Amino acid sequence: MARDTISTGEARRIALAAQGFAAPRPQGELTRRHLTKTIDRLGVIQIDSVNVVSRTHYLPLFSRLGDYPRTLLEEMAWGRKPDLFEYWMHEASLARFDLQPLMRWRMEDAAGGVGVWRGVAKFLREHRPFIDRALGEIAERGPLSASDLEIGAKGAGGWWGWSEAKRALECLFWSGELTTATRRGTFERVYGLPERVLPPAVQSAPTPAREDSQRELVRRAARAYGVATERDLRDYFRMGPAETKARLEELVEAGELTPVTVKGWGQAAYLDPAARRPRRVEAAALLSPFDNLIWFRERTERLFGVRVRLEIYTPAHKRTHGYYVLPFLEGETITARVDLKSERKAGALVVLAAHAEPDTGPDTAERLAAELALMARWLGLSSVRVEPKGDLAGRLASAVGD
Repeated sequence: MARDTISTGEARRIALAAQGFAAPRPQGELTRRHLTKTIDRLGVIQIDSVNVVSRTHYLPLFSRLGDYPRTLLEEMAWGRKPDLFEYWMHEASLARFDLQPLMRWRMEDAAGGVGVWRGVAKFLREHRPFIDRALGEIAERGPLSASDLEIGAKGAGGWWGWSEAKRALECLFWSGELTTATRRGTFERVYGLPERVLPPAVQSAPTPAREDSQRELVRRAARAYGVATERDLRDYFRMGPAETKARLEELVEAGELTPVTVKGWGQAAYLDPAARRPRRVEAAALLSPFDNLIWFRERTERLFGVRVRLEIYTPAHKRTHGYYVLPFLEGETITARVDLKSERKAGALVVLAAHAEPDTGPDTAERLAAELALMARWLGLSSVRVEPKGDLAGRLASAVGD
């Protein structure tokens, strides 16, 4: 059977619509309902501790909703009546509670040492007395952080310099024996027993069969992407090649995904039949380097024709665009990149460097300046300052009025 063929531009518009960029930002007061709708659309939001601008889990909601109260997300994730839980979904991530049963097969893999989880099971097995003691402390004292557990060796290099207590708690977290109860201070994770932290309805929800869970995860990834390759879909929830391909075949056979050809992609693609196909997208958004739209760099290059790389771990003198660089989505294309820093004491959002992309237009600097002003206000900063670095810096400084 011949596949339908769609252009790269149409695929890009489908992807932008699926990710929430084809509709205007909501007006008026933003509520928990707006955040819930956006998180449901995305499926999962990646967590990262880097706070040079704002921790990344706040940014995808800002990109799509604008100036929302960040306390709403904190309440949903770590408040008294949370709607979200943390687990290793696309890296460390936040998601709605209905995903928790769908991740139990991964927790079982971690506990059993399947594939990439061999080290977790080995640590749990070889340190069982210590593990049991840590669990006993949490059962007796309630949720605890690694620093609260004054047992075991301090950090000594391996596993990111983690202490023995931190390694134990993370292994228990990955295997599902512990979950995140809250965050505190400098974003320190506090661990609790799932039966005491998760809502009873979540804890008592039946565990789907492994194949059913994986099929639903691929289905949700396809809905979040609109149109995607097998590698794209596999990356969304970090699944393996064989299981992703098997679930894809099942969804295609059931008519839930449509195989298509996207011009220039060079790989088979799959379309969500319910995906919107807008004729035009008028977006303006700064994107976290960990945003769902661009977190899979291979896909980003296929969609937008730009090479996006995270340079945090690159020595400063070898960086091309900067330390914490946010691409600027203008209309349907990425037209600029800015290396940003929040100088909280000075009350300024600082553009350390601003670079143009081939699709930079005559209004890019002005539209980018407006988005930077909105971000500064959202972050509680009083001004935007542009440093004279990068080929767009001069125009942007003029647009900002710096």
